[in-house]
Amino acid sequence: MKENTAMQNLPPYLFARIEKKIEEAKEKGIDIINLGIGDPDQATPDYIIDAMAKTIYDSPNHQYPSSVGMLSYRQAVADWYRWRFGVELDARTEVVSLLGSKEGIAHISFAYLDKDDINLVPDPGYPVYGIGTLLAGGKSYLMPLKEENAYLPILQDIPGDIARKAKLMFINYPNNPTGAIADIGFYEEVVEFAKSYDILVCHDAAYTELAFDGIKPPSFLEAKGAREVGIEFHSLSKTYNMTGWRIGWAAGNKEAVEVLGRFKSNIDSGVFQAIQYAAVEALKGPQDCVQEMQKMYQERRDAAMAGLEKMGWKTSPPQGSFYFWLPVPKGYTSASFAEFILENAAVIITPGNGYGDCGEGYFRIALTVDKDRIAEAFERMQKVMGKVAF
Repeated sequence: MKENTAMQNLPPYLFARIEKKIEEAKEKGIDIINLGIGDPDQATPDYIIDAMAKTIYDSPNHQYPSSVGMLSYRQAVADWYRWRFGVELDARTEVVSLLGSKEGIAHISFAYLDKDDINLVPDPGYPVYGIGTLLAGGKSYLMPLKEENAYLPILQDIPGDIARKAKLMFINYPNNPTGAIADIGFYEEVVEFAKSYDILVCHDAAYTELAFDGIKPPSFLEAKGAREVGIEFHSLSKTYNMTGWRIGWAAGNKEAVEVLGRFKSNIDSGVFQAIQYAAVEALKGPQDCVQEMQKMYQERRDAAMAGLEKMGWKTSPPQGSFYFWLPVPKGYTSASFAEFILENAAVIITPGNGYGDCGEGYFRIALTVDKDRIAEAFERMQKVMGKVAF
């Protein structure tokens, strides 16, 4: 049977291809160092697991949960926003639970797009922004993120006829894949742009708790007027090492929260309540684990910087997320360099073209192995490359 046009146009998901390469290498007995997929290698903190263990036997939690999430979970999210960002949210109307932020980011397009409607999508960017747009029948207008612009989109470069047709704008800071951070001034520009063209801003904030050198990335919702035009997607995945638990939220504009919640109520049955109780404990419990995580990633970042400098790589350290975004050496494309490094150094890196056309000529590494393995990865790369030529 033939799939629909959208599925025919949908390439294999970038990380599914990487996982296949890892599996093939392991079958050959090769010791692979995986700097590709951004999946934390640390365990979920015990106090969060204990909260799950206490509630998993409670029979009410074995029934269908609320599709929008338990009020106690949504209140914990609202309390966390007040503590972390000074943002006041109404837990009843301005927060909805998600099966991880990826799910909500993919589905928001289904809730807003009619056929051939336009979304403004960063390039390079998390592939799901464009994938959700495509599957919902819409079209992506790509906003280039360039190093000379601090990896921020230049809103003035978006043609007026495109902006007038746009329904959604996706932004993401701290940024995946570039590691860039945005400030409130940029967010205020986005708010004014969105007001001018009646666009819903969708901010992917999954990495706000992953920053270096004492930086505290802001929430988009801190910007004046943000809740009039925007919704923010967040997750417990990276902050608390809970990628496999699949729980997150969307918060902000109450109309958008209601629309997304209404859409979800028709296609899923919410998050298992025992997981929601664990998430409440994560958000309301001691945050020492977050500080320890930040310190760990800073040590890993510094180890990566040492390896890069030894090879002659000229780069500035990332400000946030746990990624490095680097230019490939002369004579390589993104894909050919990633393949060369895998075959000759047994190190997985992610080719930049998987994040969009503007990602060609770059690659991404993730700091999701310990600092000794990061150092070993760069030693392997240096053995096969020597000094890097740009």
